[in-house]
Amino acid sequence: MKRKLTLLLAMLILVTGVLSGCGGSSKEAGGSADDPVTIALSPWPGWFLWYLVEEKGFFEKHGVNVKLEWFPVYSDSLQALATGKVDANSQTLSDTLAPASKGIELSAVLVNDNSNGGDAIVSKTDINSIGELKGKTVATELGTVDHLLLLTALDENGMKESDVNFVNMTVNDAGLAFISGKTDASVLWEPFQTKAVKEGKGKVLFSSKDTPGLIPDLLVFRKGVVEKRPDDVQKIVDAWFDALAYFKDHHEEAIEIMAKKAETTPEDFKLGLDSVKIFGIEDNLKAFEKADDYTSLEYTGNKTAEFLKNLDMISELPDVSGILEPKFVQKASER
Repeated sequence: MKRKLTLLLAMLILVTGVLSGCGGSSKEAGGSADDPVTIALSPWPGWFLWYLVEEKGFFEKHGVNVKLEWFPVYSDSLQALATGKVDANSQTLSDTLAPASKGIELSAVLVNDNSNGGDAIVSKTDINSIGELKGKTVATELGTVDHLLLLTALDENGMKESDVNFVNMTVNDAGLAFISGKTDASVLWEPFQTKAVKEGKGKVLFSSKDTPGLIPDLLVFRKGVVEKRPDDVQKIVDAWFDALAYFKDHHEEAIEIMAKKAETTPEDFKLGLDSVKIFGIEDNLKAFEKADDYTSLEYTGNKTAEFLKNLDMISELPDVSGILEPKFVQKASER
């Protein structure tokens, strides 16, 4: 159920050329106090928990007016945040770096989850290693984290993107292309990954389990919204943690609610959810701390930014520490 990035041309074009292709205009950051806070989300297991927050009334409990905006195509949600059409987006840390490097001020206030197998290179069963992808057709969406995952897998095996026949298509389409036999491999997130394996008779060749901590999924706000409406941001973070507690105590009911929103069966939704590690308060506190490994958002962000810059995917290294805003999860931990 999801999304994702590395640079890319697409993202740079998006950031520098928003006036040419987006249509409409951005709204004033945060709107008025009476306006709903708009949170964008797209298909990814961990982000469907926002619908649990909504369905069980936790936004109302905390007195915050929130409107969830659904984007079937993940990259569209990135564009919506970058151009100010929404107040916040559910997106990866890596997808936050490109706009930040171009001067768009963003604040990551919450870690929803870490991908733990939810992003993967799915290949035909007769392909047994990354090296065997040389010369093969591999599809995923340019400017997504799964593109980054592909580049990481190739790099770890002494290969470059030019060693494969890379085809740029949305993750949704890349999954269908694999199922129909048009690609030798596709890089997918859930639920497209599970569907491709089951219906395309494929197998997982490489996944985010092989790169633990590489793909954190976050709630990212426009910085102006955080500055203008900090109380509402806090209430949203508090509502998220209330929903996690409800999920723990009413697991089957919660799965049914989220599976319905995902338009899949509870059984298949569980498979997707098993591929992510949902982050509670303690996980969040640790993620916002400084450390010299991928448990730290700052470390992960800096390493990812360096990787992207070395591949000419971003021109400037962003200030990762300036993107991270831990005060809301810190206050939530005091409740």
